[in-house]
Amino acid sequence: MSIVRRIFRRAALADALARDLGGDSFIDYSSGMFLAAPRRTGKSTFLNNDLIPACQVQGWLPVYVDLWADREVDPALLICNAVASALNAFDSSARKTLKKAGIDKINLLRTLSWDFSKPQLPAGTTLAQALEVLHEVSGQMVVLIIDEAQHALNGESGVSAMFALKAARDQLNRGNRPDGLRLVFTGSSRDKLASLVLKSNQPFFGATITPFPLLGADFVAFVTQLWNGRLAADNQFALEDVEYAFELVGRRPEMLGKLVADVSVGQGEARNLGELLRSGALNHQAGVWSDYESACNELSPLQRAVLQVMAERVVARQPFSPFTEQTLDDVRRHLQLAGSDTEASTPNVQKALQVLRAKDLVWKASRGEYALEDSAMAQWLTRPAVTASSPPPGG
Repeated sequence: MSIVRRIFRRAALADALARDLGGDSFIDYSSGMFLAAPRRTGKSTFLNNDLIPACQVQGWLPVYVDLWADREVDPALLICNAVASALNAFDSSARKTLKKAGIDKINLLRTLSWDFSKPQLPAGTTLAQALEVLHEVSGQMVVLIIDEAQHALNGESGVSAMFALKAARDQLNRGNRPDGLRLVFTGSSRDKLASLVLKSNQPFFGATITPFPLLGADFVAFVTQLWNGRLAADNQFALEDVEYAFELVGRRPEMLGKLVADVSVGQGEARNLGELLRSGALNHQAGVWSDYESACNELSPLQRAVLQVMAERVVARQPFSPFTEQTLDDVRRHLQLAGSDTEASTPNVQKALQVLRAKDLVWKASRGEYALEDSAMAQWLTRPAVTASSPPPGG
């Protein structure tokens, strides 16, 4: 007997984004749609269960690639392989006949010599060429969806792939013919995604980064009803308790599910499910914040000050430019608050950033942009109670 897993659907959001991609919006997404939200808040689930089907309903061809899936593989190769797999899906019955006859290589549209025995693009083939062929053989507009796109910025080949996608977009959306390509990028950090759009030397300069809507009250109601259906009628979760817990775990559905399961299964017939759920959520938040505190306790005053300024930029939704006079002044301000006489010079800030990168607290793009590795850390670093000498949460 097969088990059917209940999935929360976000059809209205998917339909709205699909209409935006199709041009029914005040914002022009023909240059690329960029969606940013923290990790594990449901982006990938939404892309696969909602946005991809919505694109198919529109008659488009969605191609999905997750750059987080295998961080040991060159992001450029992951993108190329996803396009190659999509092309292989259009292996016609005539081509299959050729393959059975032992003929593995044929020409597609007299453009590419395709080798069906290899799950990759032919040597010397550009992404623009492959996407143009995919558009032609499918007869559909291609929607290339790149999940966790910021990983493409970790090396020059990934950056080159982004510029190749820009070239493909320009080629396939040229002239009076119907557009042939849409690009959708998601990222777990707005600041990291910004490395693709903010400066004139970046591939998608001028594009808009859209905050991906986090799961809301309808999801809380869905989860509450789902779990209450497994519990006794006199032992139920209250909506307000589930909402409270969901907010404290950063609106991350997987973490909420774990908390609810621990409480409902582990506590048996307890009559205080709401209190236990709230307590579990508070303990989770305290644990995360304690990890942040432990990491920051190992930092020098200058390293901590640089991290604080980066967090302030995240909250203000401003780019972090490490060596401007404004940034150096802000670093000096935090050093004064900490009672440190360390000099906030450009060389010292550079060294601090190197240490923060080595500790996996700061991320750097191949072209020099910096961002917090965990954007959620900004909330802890900027909360009013935090000072250089604050005790750990609960301490």
